[in-house]
Parts: sequence; structure tokens; C-alpha cells
Amino acid sequence: MGKLPEDRCLAYQALFKYSVPDKTIEETRTATNKAWVLGSEYFIERISEQVNRQASPKGRGGDRKSKDFAKINRV
Repeated sequence: MGKLPEDRCLAYQALFKYSVPDKTIEETRTATNKAWVLGSEYFIERISEQVNRQASPKGRGGDRKSKDFAKINRV
């Protein structure tokens, strides 16, 4: 961060120059707490293939009134 105390102080202050959006913080917390991979769809797929396990949550449920759901589940 710097050899001189003044340089280190300036570098440390620069870390807080910009705020992180609440949505990003929440996504990071959720991924961390649930051991999910955080990143683009491509990145998540690549990691999932490499570790041979699910790296992100699956979609939940479906709209039972939709035609697509009825076709798949023969409702």
C-alpha cells in the first residue's frame, strides 16, 4: 500500500472513496453464506463443470397455470 505512512494512509482512504451498492453486498452475502459461486452465468457454469457439483441455486417452482408448465408436467 506504500512505503511511507502518508502513502499508506492515502491508499487506505482510497478504499472507501466509492460505496458498494446494497444489491451487490446482498448478493455477496447470500453467495458466501450458501457456498454458491458469484459471477456471470458463463463463469458459474465453468466452475460447476470443474468441481462437478451445482454452483448456483436452481430455479424455484413454476407458474402452474402456464401452458409450458402444463406441457412439461402433464397437468
